[in-house]
Amino acid sequence: MTSPTAPPPPETASCPQPYNYRRQELVEPDWRRLPGWRDVTAAQWHDVQWQRAHCVKNARQLRAVVGDRLDDKFYDDLTEDQEHMATMAMLVTPQMLNTMAPETSADSEGYHDAFYADPIRRYMIPVRSDRDPRWPSHPLSSRDSLHEAEMWVAEGLTRRYPTKVLAELVATCPQYCGHCTRMDLVGGSTPSVDKQRLTLRPADRQEAVLDHLRRTPSVRDVVVSGGDVANVPWPRLESFLLRLLEIDSVRDIRLASKALVGLPQHWLQPQVVSGLENVADVAARRGVHLAVHTHANHVQSVTPLVAEAARALLDAGVRDVRNQGVLMREVNDSTAALLDLCFALQDEAGILPYYFYMCDMVPGAEHWRTSLAEAQDLQHAIMGYLPGYATPRIVCDVPYVGKRWVHQAVEYDRERGISYWTKNYRTGIELDDPDALTRRYPFYDPLSTLPESGWRWWERQVTAREGQACA
Repeated sequence: MTSPTAPPPPETASCPQPYNYRRQELVEPDWRRLPGWRDVTAAQWHDVQWQRAHCVKNARQLRAVVGDRLDDKFYDDLTEDQEHMATMAMLVTPQMLNTMAPETSADSEGYHDAFYADPIRRYMIPVRSDRDPRWPSHPLSSRDSLHEAEMWVAEGLTRRYPTKVLAELVATCPQYCGHCTRMDLVGGSTPSVDKQRLTLRPADRQEAVLDHLRRTPSVRDVVVSGGDVANVPWPRLESFLLRLLEIDSVRDIRLASKALVGLPQHWLQPQVVSGLENVADVAARRGVHLAVHTHANHVQSVTPLVAEAARALLDAGVRDVRNQGVLMREVNDSTAALLDLCFALQDEAGILPYYFYMCDMVPGAEHWRTSLAEAQDLQHAIMGYLPGYATPRIVCDVPYVGKRWVHQAVEYDRERGISYWTKNYRTGIELDDPDALTRRYPFYDPLSTLPESGWRWWERQVTAREGQACA
């Protein structure tokens, strides 16, 4: 009797896996390949003040770094977008800029095309030709697309959930992402967007937040954000966190900082590390879970410096470092792009893949957004490769509802790109609304993903609305 033949290993099977995992070592691209940084020393590169002082804010400064490796077409494209379309001011740290087109020498003829196509460039430095030519904004897009300001219980303190709040301590970041969901408040005004402003002094705003939390024992989870907490002077942030830890009902504190990816040098400063150790020690003794949430959207942005900063946070006593990315077209909208990023985060940087949000419906975002169907397909495709606890959930942040897994839609009209969702709690603005828990709340696909009949339907809606506005 013959023994059965063992199956061939996956690498030699005739039907390969849809995705093959290979451990990849993280790489810090050599910044000296760029003409403007050829003389920058390692000490300068690792210095947070040097990084902040040399952020790129416009086409002229980008040209000073990259030179004629990008031709005039790109600089004109960027300027056109900044003057007419951009909802966020341009601000890119050297750390982030260095991860764009990392494998292409700045001396090569291919650098221009590689930089144009680069996934990180696409959301950090949007240009006019990126935007959807037919529908740059969804007809129902809005500046505060999640209606967070409507749910403020104190200035900058949003309560969208029964037990959780978002505390916006600052309205600035070390770098600005083009798709920012808080584009109505965060960053400087642009020619197309006159930003809202926080009016209270930082100390008064923090006191108002703490006062509300002391009086509201039903809140147990506080996300400390902005903007980015890396732009809050550390002594002020540490003082706020220690006072927050005195509130017995607070059991989870999450610090939101894309700077872990865009400016890891900040989180490696001795003052910050020692201060965080102090906060983490107090949190541990009081049984409070302290975590840091960051925002990486592509594997290229996960470098050895990012991993070093994440390890420093964990060594300081932070319980978890988690990633909340945004699902974006031509950035990470493929199985391979998502899994490559997740494995780099999980295996090499100690950062837990946590969420990927569908891109919110802010103005100018149609070229980034994916349809619900595409998000559902991607959630299906990434299952089974990562450990269950490290498999990110793709979520839709539905206005007036909150985060929902993409398969939780209760109805989906694919032709018109309208999905409907329900909720199981009331926000503060719905406490007297008897229909809040039975109402169906809509979310909308990007119009570019619809069939022609869907376009025509939306064109009729827009024409009708314009007619009503003129009546």
